[in-house]
Amino acid sequence: MSLNQNAAALFARIGQMLELTGGDRFRVSAAAKASRILKGLTEDLGPIAEAGDTKTLVAIEGIGKGTAGKLVELAQTGTISEHDELAAKIPAGLMEVLGIPGLGPKTVKLMWDDLKIESVADLKAGIADGSVEGLPRMGAKTIENIVAAIEFMESSGGRLHLGIARPIALRFVELMKGVQGTSRAEFAGSIRRGEETIGDIDILVATENPDAAREAFTSMEGVSRVLASGETKSSVRFGIGELGGRFKDLSGPKEVQVDLRIVPAESWGAALSYFTGSKDHNVALRKVAIKRGMTLNEYGLFNNSDDPGDPIACESEAGIYAALGVDVVPPALRQDRGEFTDGHLPHVIELGDIKSDLHTHTVDSDGKMTLLESATIAKSRGFHTLAITDHSKSSAVANGLKPDRLLAQIEMIHAFDESFNGLTVIAGSEVDILVDGSLDYDDDLLNALDIVVASPHAGLRAKPKQATKRLLKAISHPAVHIIGHPTGRLIQRREGLEPDMNEIIAAAVEHDVALEINAHWLRLDLRDTHVRAAVEAGCKIAIDCDVHQPGDYDNLIYGVLTGQRGWLTPELCVNCWDHDRLHAWLRSKR
Repeated sequence: MSLNQNAAALFARIGQMLELTGGDRFRVSAAAKASRILKGLTEDLGPIAEAGDTKTLVAIEGIGKGTAGKLVELAQTGTISEHDELAAKIPAGLMEVLGIPGLGPKTVKLMWDDLKIESVADLKAGIADGSVEGLPRMGAKTIENIVAAIEFMESSGGRLHLGIARPIALRFVELMKGVQGTSRAEFAGSIRRGEETIGDIDILVATENPDAAREAFTSMEGVSRVLASGETKSSVRFGIGELGGRFKDLSGPKEVQVDLRIVPAESWGAALSYFTGSKDHNVALRKVAIKRGMTLNEYGLFNNSDDPGDPIACESEAGIYAALGVDVVPPALRQDRGEFTDGHLPHVIELGDIKSDLHTHTVDSDGKMTLLESATIAKSRGFHTLAITDHSKSSAVANGLKPDRLLAQIEMIHAFDESFNGLTVIAGSEVDILVDGSLDYDDDLLNALDIVVASPHAGLRAKPKQATKRLLKAISHPAVHIIGHPTGRLIQRREGLEPDMNEIIAAAVEHDVALEINAHWLRLDLRDTHVRAAVEAGCKIAIDCDVHQPGDYDNLIYGVLTGQRGWLTPELCVNCWDHDRLHAWLRSKR
């Protein structure tokens, strides 16, 4: 684990433990901010901190002297004394209690102070003997929800991938739109922002028939348990297996909590903005309102006075941003990462901007579709170019192509392209970047390909310096167009490589190579923070679906959302270019 990741996790725990011990709220906020900033950095701070260079650390935006000192301490000693001191004051099991959905620091602290509850087992015992019920605001329904939350936590196994959560959210939205009296329905929260994992699903509805909306929501097929059914909020558990198909046998959470919020139609925009978040963005947006003498909440934007009167704006998000005098911030950019401080926002990439897929597989390696089947889907989606990039020879488990098979495939693809109207199909390969940074085919064969996507597949536990050297060597090869899924990570399954992304990005710019956002929701690699750094450096980006089966084309939205979170514009995304510009770039490396 890199210093950045380790420090981000420790600062997050410091913030939580400070809350549990009644620490100063400014220290709590500072720890949380430090964690968020460290997660977003692309440069490994390990060597800087190990050298004790606090001056360079403090020069990084958002890192103060206190945080810099703790980073140096962590790099040189392997720990942060503040973390260890707080941990010594808090029973280890209390952090598990804090992890129960719906239990916040104040409630957990109250349980600890008054009932000496120090673990999930203690909490279960306190519920069983009735002592928890004696705490303030602990009615029977609240306790029932805590019991259900414990059961859910113990069976769920963690956060849910965006690619699983979004189809569920869309199913609920479709259901709610069909309920008589419903005028608006939309999902909000982390799904709308395109976060790579989510904790629960938020559905917003404006309706003239709330009873019908609640009934439809709580009785939807796939709902395993109704947690609450109130006037404005209802909550259920939904079984992941109900999605069927390729989602049926996935490891991970088996259920997800879905919350329905019924909001006034006239406050739709304010409510959608509020429940979309992020929390940090909402805080920043409220600060903008305060500076302009206004107050913003989930019901609207009001004059900041004793008699605010009717809202200045509330019906649409666009109206609220306009009244505040700032650009409308697309949901994926609502992260408090400069959306209000960097002038006008760029026009970020949208799904309809994508006109090609440059990383796909067929039955010739480990794909499930023939060339014709894949080309037919690509054409139906309005693409002008499709690259077939089956695996190279070292990927034996993926039926990688030996040189003779690849030469035959190149000839076959070119012949197919001449006969298939309305789509240009080009011959490529996803070529393994070997552990030493060399490529899996000789130069003559690489130059016979229309496109080379070079990707790391093995040796993904290499140290950062070794990983950086390996990728830099591949980027410098004159035949390479794209570095596919550069870190090789699998979200919540494999950390992958941790190269110095600033060096990787600089080399990609120098050698006119695109870095890929692999759109599969298990990868999303590049991740959003890497994309942001690449965009700021003017680095080309590719968004590809790494297609193996028909449904993989549907993953494009996740790559686009990741691109949006990194402020990617169509100009920098090679998949958005028109046919002639794209192919001129591809030929430039031949």
